[in-house]
Amino acid sequence: MSATSQPVQKVYWTYALWLATFTIFYNIAEGLVSIGFGVSDESLALFGFGVDSFIEVMSGIGILVMVNRIRQNPDTSRTPFEVTALRVTGTAFYILAAGLAVTAVYNIFTNHKPETTLPGLVISVVSIAVMWALVMGKRKVGRELNSMPILADANCTMVCIYMSVVLLASSFIYQLTGFGFVDSLGALGLIYFSVNEGRESFDKAKGLECDCEDEDCND
Repeated sequence: MSATSQPVQKVYWTYALWLATFTIFYNIAEGLVSIGFGVSDESLALFGFGVDSFIEVMSGIGILVMVNRIRQNPDTSRTPFEVTALRVTGTAFYILAAGLAVTAVYNIFTNHKPETTLPGLVISVVSIAVMWALVMGKRKVGRELNSMPILADANCTMVCIYMSVVLLASSFIYQLTGFGFVDSLGALGLIYFSVNEGRESFDKAKGLECDCEDEDCND
């Protein structure tokens, strides 16, 4: 653990708990709104962005469970549940990437175009601001607590910022030019980040199994 005193650590664990809780509820709301507009406006990038919000919810739930266990038992090490949660998240990202790829190819061949992506502009701007604040908070807490899972969760949130930028760019270009294929190109950008995040999740899971930094790793 870091040199942070026990009383201060308790404060940071509480901070981590609230960050995880906010991540869960914010992403549920963002996901529902994004999927709703993605379906009504026939926007593939916006729909995929909404689905990704629920993947972030899965990550948040994993962190929430971990934080609760550690707060109840400060000596608790990384658990098999954390490894399973990372693998589930990685699989979900791969499924998202595959679904986006199939839909993007279909839309290109059928010359499908979204009706409008104005909601994508609004949602992506709000998401960038909120997620950036979350990343900064999670990184500070992760460093203070020397918690690799929290730092990994911060990286997952950072990917959501990248996805927001992709969504913002594709939505903005479509609003200016009416170029319909930009929606599918935006989805390809989401595929790239989804695959990277999926691979990262599995790498983290493998690291949790093999990393001997924890005190009882060799038990």
